[in-house]
Amino acid sequence: MSIEVNSISKSYGEQKALNEISFKIERGEIVGFLGPNGAGKSTLMKILTTYLLADSGSALVNGHDVMTNAKEVQRSIGYLPEHNPLYLDLYVREYLAFNADVYSVPKSRIEEVIQLTGLTPESHKKIGQLSKGYRQRVGLANALLHDPEVLILDEPTTGLDPNQLMEIRNVIKNAGKNKTVFLSTHIMQEVEAICDRVIIIDKGQIVADNKLDHLVTADKEQVIEVEFDYKVEEQLLARLENIASYVNTHDMTWELTFVTDKDMRPTIFDFANENGLKTLQLNQKNKNLEAVFREITK
Repeated sequence: MSIEVNSISKSYGEQKALNEISFKIERGEIVGFLGPNGAGKSTLMKILTTYLLADSGSALVNGHDVMTNAKEVQRSIGYLPEHNPLYLDLYVREYLAFNADVYSVPKSRIEEVIQLTGLTPESHKKIGQLSKGYRQRVGLANALLHDPEVLILDEPTTGLDPNQLMEIRNVIKNAGKNKTVFLSTHIMQEVEAICDRVIIIDKGQIVADNKLDHLVTADKEQVIEVEFDYKVEEQLLARLENIASYVNTHDMTWELTFVTDKDMRPTIFDFANENGLKTLQLNQKNKNLEAVFREITK
């Protein structure tokens, strides 16, 4: 088990940031940690990295207790905090060399992480001269420097343009082949592209924890967009098996919602044949993670 959280609670004065949080993450999983602002995401990540102490409960990272064995936890994790702290007056290689000494890793590792995170074109500059996106890359390179077993990334794609997003996404996915990755982000598309599993937190409590594909299909709701070649009477659509709603979105195009595990596209195709119609297009519209997130945390 890479990460094990048992009944963790944390308060700031009267405000309860975390309330009896529990979950486990297996080795090799890439897990997205989602929640509205103020839900407690960063607080939990700071506890897992030993930056903060919990009020109650316990947590293990790579088998090391975050309360009593902080040094071993720190050696086995790579951490990129939300507000990436960097020495702006240092050159990129100089900064990584400093941290390589801290972790007692060979200097050859510096060039490896520079290439891995796409820093090569800017690696000759001082960190203060870099764009926000490249500063994020420096933080990620530093998190990877000592080849940790677990990566904890708090908003790792902040400030990246679309091309940089794609590159860093690939870095994280490749790292996840032999590491455990626990990351928070507000970009749902990143979670859908990177993560195997999603944990959603709201008001300090876990409100969802599931494999990504199971989470977006958990309510068995199926939305199908169909365009017929001729006008269809609503009462005919109302008789379709498992139909929950039908909306005429444009001309001969309908959005049909079913509640079932069964793929309803063959049923719609048969319906068209039986009523002398042709289907000009037939598309299944799956509910995305953003819609699920809104429903759960609204």
